[in-house]
Amino acid sequence: MSAPSVVWFRDDLRVGDHPALHAAVERGEPIVAVYVLDEESTGIRPLGGAARWWLHHSLASLADDLRERGVRLVLRRGEAGRVIRSLVDEVGAGAVYWNRRYGGAEREIDTALKAGLRDAGLEVESFAGSLLFEPWTIRTGSGTPFSVFTPFWKACLAADEPRRPLPAPSELDGVGGPSGRGGPASDDLDDWGLLPTAPDWAGGLRETWEPGEAAAHRRLREFLRDDLVDYATGRDRMDRQVTSRLSPRLRWGELSPHQVWHATREHAAGTEGARKFLSEVGWREFAWHVLFHFPDLATKNWRAEFDAFPWPHLHPSALTAWERGRTGVPVVDAGMRELWHSGVLHNRVRMIAASFLTKNLLIDWRRGEQWFWDTLVDADHASNPFGWQWVAGSGADAAPYFRVFNPELQREKFDPDGEYVRRWVPEYGTDDYPEPIVDLKATRDAALAAYERVKASR
Repeated sequence: MSAPSVVWFRDDLRVGDHPALHAAVERGEPIVAVYVLDEESTGIRPLGGAARWWLHHSLASLADDLRERGVRLVLRRGEAGRVIRSLVDEVGAGAVYWNRRYGGAEREIDTALKAGLRDAGLEVESFAGSLLFEPWTIRTGSGTPFSVFTPFWKACLAADEPRRPLPAPSELDGVGGPSGRGGPASDDLDDWGLLPTAPDWAGGLRETWEPGEAAAHRRLREFLRDDLVDYATGRDRMDRQVTSRLSPRLRWGELSPHQVWHATREHAAGTEGARKFLSEVGWREFAWHVLFHFPDLATKNWRAEFDAFPWPHLHPSALTAWERGRTGVPVVDAGMRELWHSGVLHNRVRMIAASFLTKNLLIDWRRGEQWFWDTLVDADHASNPFGWQWVAGSGADAAPYFRVFNPELQREKFDPDGEYVRRWVPEYGTDDYPEPIVDLKATRDAALAAYERVKASR
């Protein structure tokens, strides 16, 4: 009797460059591929609405890719540690493999599960599949984690070259075969209710995105061929489409950073576009390294002195105006409407919108982080709170406290012909468009006064 290998898929919804799947193939026993929707384990943050939409479609794509190779994707729902242990007993598994996660609660689950399964005599291994550099390998000269990006990225570039991507297996031996007959039972994906229904706001998502590994590779090829050459000079232009649009692909692991790294280097090594693009991949790495060492990144100020920041009493109407793109500040409104429609937001506009919320409306960054968590298809546990704390001034390598983005100047510089604003705010300039809900100069002065109180508390 064979002892199957269980491959636990998480935020790595692909078959190419999948170290855990590769290890299972090398072991030579039949494979059980499983994804667990865990909304029950202590400390696990439930997915936002846009993320749930993407997950549904990416899982459907992964299931097709695995089925074509001979394996059915088993879907289970519940507390991940309990579900995996139950599945192991059910199929008589001899090994369990997964690619690592880096959030605090996720690491606790994985560590406990690994120890328990090993005690039971199973082979259990985890692999580096989601980051170029493991968080414990990049340290300052004194052995501490980096808190500033530039020296962090220099240390990464001085380290060993990231490993080459692993090939996708062409054929797999699955327990029960691709139909799953005789294999473990699986939930029906449609029964998970991941798609929005009330309201069904996913029309724009469907227009904008095609989740799945094949689509991710097509986009990577298109970006390298068509846009990389202009990336360094044009990436901040909100009226141009020269950004990679790979962030949801990396968030869900339809692409690995190793695939992105080597494809970029092979296509355009040494060019300014490649250097700048890979440094942006480096910011993703930095965010995950910060989260690894500070697991409460989404709820607590990384800089403890910001606990003294005097956030005023929240006016719900101001928060709602920001969320719905009705602030009377055109570039902010354009960005927030783009976000609601497409589940993504140009990085420059993310910073402008976040600065407006935290420094003009003086609304706690955690409110904005939660809204982005619910509406971004690429919201992850690291980059989303990292970006918000960077803008607010409370995070690692944060923007200086006195940096308050002027939305009008940003619009003039990065949307000089007004194309971006006209697309998303067609009523701008008419009587239907509201007056600004705050005075930009007065609220900037109020924000600087509040930040001075933080300085004084040190």
